Amino acid sequence: MAGTYLFDTSAAIALMRRDAALRAKFPSLDDAYISVVSLGELYFGAEKSSKVENNRQQANLIASEISVLGGDIETAQHYGKIKQQLKAKGRPIPENDIWIAAFAMRYNLTLLTRDAHFGEVEGLAVQGW
Repeated sequence: MAGTYLFDTSAAIALMRRDAALRAKFPSLDDAYISVVSLGELYFGAEKSSKVENNRQQANLIASEISVLGGDIETAQHYGKIKQQLKAKGRPIPENDIWIAAFAMRYNLTLLTRDAHFGEVEGLAVQGW
């Protein structure tokens, strides 16, 4: 999977909103992945919104356009290592974002995000758009 991207939740939302800069950078989503964690965040956002059904459909569309990665033991091992490193530095980040970073590291993907706190994760390749 080298040379490919893991969309975090902010990138997936930008994709749903048809962000021109993101679409210009990624006219094809063949090299794109999303973790089940980010997909869960999209569905949570849909459920708490005023347009539940429309936003569910948007999340379904993302799930059909981008390959969804599920977790495994190696993902969990990356999670544990990342969380401990962040704790030792005194630089916590949101729990789901630790999982998202673990997916990126597990599959050797560049994380596509606008969230600066991912820069705290040692060894994580991060890119904006």
